[in-house]
Formats: sequence, structure tokens, C-alpha cells
Amino acid sequence: MTALLKLSKLIDALSERVGRWTSWLVLAAVLISAGNAVVRKAFSIGSNAFLEIQWYLFAAVFLLAAGYTMMRQEHVKIDVILGKFSKRTQIKVEIFGIIVFLFPFVIAVITLVTPLVIKAYVTGEMSSNAGGLVRWPVYALVPIGFTLLGLQGVSELIKRFAFLQGLIDDPTKRHQQKSAEEELAEVIRAREEGAAK
Repeated sequence: MTALLKLSKLIDALSERVGRWTSWLVLAAVLISAGNAVVRKAFSIGSNAFLEIQWYLFAAVFLLAAGYTMMRQEHVKIDVILGKFSKRTQIKVEIFGIIVFLFPFVIAVITLVTPLVIKAYVTGEMSSNAGGLVRWPVYALVPIGFTLLGLQGVSELIKRFAFLQGLIDDPTKRHQQKSAEEELAEVIRAREEGAAK
């Protein structure tokens, strides 16, 4: 299990690096979007390439950061029923979900999409829009993103088994203890309580 936990840490480090790098794509998308809007309004010049690169960047952020999001425990979970069980039971259910749902889904997507990526690359598939971009790079984001998600799934599985063996703390705790919304709610609540006194 020690070797597996080291593997888990390596995968987590990869996800962290990819997640931090991907966050810069958000800035790039915003700058391109703003620049495109200004040029359109000020000079009546439009570009499908600029519109498509925004879509590509959005796809890159969504797909490449999926593993990072999973590592940070930020994927949406509905714990209405599961939250009533013990932590060990919750972890066992998550192990079941990773093995039975996540891994087969990741494998199916990669298997189905990879031939499409190869075909788009070989044929040099282009956007049907005038001035559009080549398509294979955005198609390639799908198997790359799902590979990263699958790797993070392996890491999460290792951590959950290690937790059940008492080797690590609860792996389902969020890395960021409070979201920005939670911090804002606390400030508002504190002000309301201060005003009430």
C-alpha cells in the first residue's frame, strides 16, 4: 500500500499541475472574448477563428480540469441519503462508484473518441465556418481529459482503500475548507448578527 500511496501522490501532483496550468486558459479565453467583442463593436470586424478559439479554450478548461476537480473533491455530490451513513460506508459506496461507473465510462469514452481524433487529424478536418480552425486539437482534448480523469480516479481509489485500512485521514475532505460563497455568507451573517445586537 505504501507504493500505491506514492503513486497516488504522483497522480495528485500531476492533477495539481494540470489544474493550475488550465486555470490560465480561463484568463486567455476572457482576454480573447473581450478583444473580439471590442474589435467587432469598434471596427465592425469579426472572426470565426476568435469565436472558435474561445470554444476550444472552454472545452480545454472543462475537460483538462476534470481530474483536478475530482482531486479537490469539488464534483457535485448529492449526499441526502449517503450522508446519513457512517464514513466507512460512504467510502465503500464511493469505491463502488469509481469501479463500476467511473472507470467503465472513462474507458468507453476514450475508446469511442480516439478513432474520431485520428480520422480528424489524418483528414485535416476543418471547421465548416468561414475562417474556422482545424478540428483535431479540440477533439484530442476529450481522450486527454478523460485519461487525466481516469488517472485521478485511480488515485482516489487508492486513497479510499488506504482510509479503510486506517493509513490516511478522510480522503473526501475538501482541500479548500470554505468556498468563496461560504466566506461571503459568513461575513453577511456576522454583520447581521452585529446589527441585531
